[in-house]
Amino acid sequence: MRAVLVLLVALVFAGLGAAAPRPALTNAHPCAGLTGYTCSTLSVPLDRTGRVPGMLRLNVAAADNANASRGVLLFLTGGPGQPGVASVERVAARLTPLLSDYRLVMVDQRGTGGTAIRCPQLQAQVGTSDIAVPSAAAVRACAAKLGSARGLYSTDATVADLDDLRRALGAGTWTVDGVSYGTFVAERYAIAHPKAVHALVLDSVLPHVDPQADDALYLTGLKATGRVLRAACADLGCDFDPADDLAWVVRHGIAPVPLWDAIVIYEFVDPEYQRMIDAIHLARHGQPGPLRTLVAQIHQAGSAPPELFSSGLHAATLCADMRLPWSSATPVARRPALLARRLKSAPQSAVWPFTRATAAHDGIIETCKAWPVTPPAPSSPFRSKLPPVPVLLVNGDHDLSTPLEWAREEVRLAPKGRLVVVHGASHSVQTREQGGAGRAAVQAFLLGPATA
Repeated sequence: MRAVLVLLVALVFAGLGAAAPRPALTNAHPCAGLTGYTCSTLSVPLDRTGRVPGMLRLNVAAADNANASRGVLLFLTGGPGQPGVASVERVAARLTPLLSDYRLVMVDQRGTGGTAIRCPQLQAQVGTSDIAVPSAAAVRACAAKLGSARGLYSTDATVADLDDLRRALGAGTWTVDGVSYGTFVAERYAIAHPKAVHALVLDSVLPHVDPQADDALYLTGLKATGRVLRAACADLGCDFDPADDLAWVVRHGIAPVPLWDAIVIYEFVDPEYQRMIDAIHLARHGQPGPLRTLVAQIHQAGSAPPELFSSGLHAATLCADMRLPWSSATPVARRPALLARRLKSAPQSAVWPFTRATAAHDGIIETCKAWPVTPPAPSSPFRSKLPPVPVLLVNGDHDLSTPLEWAREEVRLAPKGRLVVVHGASHSVQTREQGGAGRAAVQAFLLGPATA
């Protein structure tokens, strides 16, 4: 009997010391409509602490050249809210010169694509916008639908999923290329798993450290609007100051938050901002009709189904991640006073050509102000700098979604970082740049000796 007990104890301790099984990709099949890619599923825990049961099945697309000489290139889409698998064909077309050396992999991050959070009211009201303002009722309905899972869609949860993906692919290290919010995920991944990252590409940069603590208030973006419109106007040969025009319009009858939202979205249509600049100028001189029409058209164009952009995931992630004037545990009733106190400390110059009221009522603030009290999600250790791996940062100087000022902040935190500023480009250089300078810089970096 004693021998049996000894054996059982030995088996228990052996089990405790055993490594957890490696994550696996399942249900492998050719990707529909894509040649040379295999789609599969990665199962990850909804809650890695085990308090909330359940699994998420993340869609993954991987190129079939598993033995590519430079290993895996993980391309991360933005939002938060955009899936990855639906964009493989478009991204691959832009990265063609790299694809014989790298194995391109894309994934639907948790809460997107196949696991998209679906909040119909919120989706209808804000679409793909960061700045459009939802009703408090739509926010509360979305949070209620998520229930006990609403705090489980933070960036750190996505980072843990990605490391499961790396292990499932059998990659010791990989190169990570992130766009927009994807840069933040890439940065946080590199901080959490520095030995797993070979190199980083950060395109349209969201910094992982915000020295001004203005994340949700978007003060940097508000102030950058004047710089960007002036630069665009100079390229167009304007003989007036569009920033001064905008400041006047904001204070004389055009609703500032919808206008600001329209300006930021407009960069995806025309990085030169010509029609927007002209409409603002006309409004300054007594003809607001063209500007009002343009703002309405842009808002209508921002709609999207949740499987292409989940506004519910967008809300859940931002309210979990962003530095707000309150904590996630602050009662909703106390948040307006804390917001007012934070804004009182911001000089008018920090938001010009807009106003403090614009910052107080942007979509992120209004969403997270109404988001119910949520226990903080487990987070990875904070480090102020990126690990010393090669990092290329690329940013358009006409970008307002992730203004150039943020890229300049992040490059100072990258010991082996280099920033390439693409003149005249707006958001998402690799996929939307009208010229080729930014993509050429990425290609030279990824095919150069530093990443060999």
